[in-house]
Amino acid sequence: MNTPEERLAELGLAVPEVAKPVAVYVPAVRSGNHVFTSGQLPMRSGELMATGKVGAEVSQEEAVACAQQCALNAIAAVKAEIGDLALVKRVVKVVCFVASTPDFTGQPQVANGVSELLGKVFGEAGVHARSAVGVPVLPLDAPVEVELMVEV
Repeated sequence: MNTPEERLAELGLAVPEVAKPVAVYVPAVRSGNHVFTSGQLPMRSGELMATGKVGAEVSQEEAVACAQQCALNAIAAVKAEIGDLALVKRVVKVVCFVASTPDFTGQPQVANGVSELLGKVFGEAGVHARSAVGVPVLPLDAPVEVELMVEV
């Protein structure tokens, strides 16, 4: 059986460096058998992949790619907290915030970028509860922000 990191490699992906917080908080906290990540932005190599609102400056397809990067950053935060992604027993909950125009209603499709990646990386353990929420603005004018809760 492949490990989560081997599955990522098969997808041509890797666990990135943990994104530096943009304010006063830590990337993840472990409490008992759960790890809660802070909201992760679509940072890649220290910069946002895109800025603006989904439905205006950012297309739905770009937002899905941003959501996937947010998921990778959340996975990195989890790994930094527990050391080995193979210790993840279950992705319990995903919350996906989408900064979008008032008429954009595709938040669930944007969040699918997260859900599909977690399913590929963690298999059955990646099946989770989820919220996909449209908001007027996110930190740094990011189009997407994602947080995870995992059981270890």
